[in-house]
Amino acid sequence: MKFLNKLERKFGRYAIRNISLVLIMCYAAGYIFELINPNIILLLYLNPYLVLKGQVWRLFTWILIPPGSFSFLTLLMLYFYYSIGNNLEHVWGTFRYNVYLISGMIFTLVGSFLLLGVIYLTKGQIPVEMTAKGMDGMYAGYFYFGGFSTYYTNMSIFLAYAMTFPDMQVLLFFFVPIKVKVLGVIYALMLVFSFFTSGVTAKFVIGASLLNTLLFFLMTRNYKRVSPREIQRRRNYQKQVKMPKGITKHKCAICGRTELDGDDLEFRFCSKCNGNYEYCKEHLYTHQHIQ
Repeated sequence: MKFLNKLERKFGRYAIRNISLVLIMCYAAGYIFELINPNIILLLYLNPYLVLKGQVWRLFTWILIPPGSFSFLTLLMLYFYYSIGNNLEHVWGTFRYNVYLISGMIFTLVGSFLLLGVIYLTKGQIPVEMTAKGMDGMYAGYFYFGGFSTYYTNMSIFLAYAMTFPDMQVLLFFFVPIKVKVLGVIYALMLVFSFFTSGVTAKFVIGASLLNTLLFFLMTRNYKRVSPREIQRRRNYQKQVKMPKGITKHKCAICGRTELDGDDLEFRFCSKCNGNYEYCKEHLYTHQHIQ
């Protein structure tokens, strides 16, 4: 947390606000490209071998690859991730959410290059699928790197949401209420099972894409520091600290006492008075109503 605090003080002003919407707009651009010409999408996939061959745009354009075919269910899924992403940004702060999301993408990039190195070391050469040229060459390396996408990055957003709002309820299949932490545990178990039962490529894809989830919450060490209740408490405290000395929040309209005159004093507004008049508990029921 100290490290993140230092980064936020130095680079916080560069954070992208509403970054979840930016990601969805990237998907929208991908759907448009796919509609214009499906072959364009093949030029956008992440392929470290082709990047090293000069196609450096693939370092960025893979973010445009949509998470699935365009459908109503896809729109619902994107709206769901937009909603939980906005909640995380509101609770964590724009900078921390930026760090979480962008670090997941960076780890995905690094994982793809590490996989390329492993393939070269184990096979002794770059496979033919990665060196093909011509129209068929547009599929070069897809067999190895097609899984490196923002799919698991989106899943990491859901895991972060489940850890931050464990008791929040969602409607499974639109009518079954279930707590988010239950879905988070189920999905985490599915990821662990897939990681240990899949091949080397899938291990790199899952591990790299979700490394941000592991590191972020291990760095905080205390999950309560990023819980909504704790963050709201800190915000209220900061507002009180910034309040100039001598200015009070409560004042009795009869005796003029404020919260500074005693820790046991309580103040209430009178609903029968015409205006916002506040009274201490001693004069709340004894004052003459102002009409």
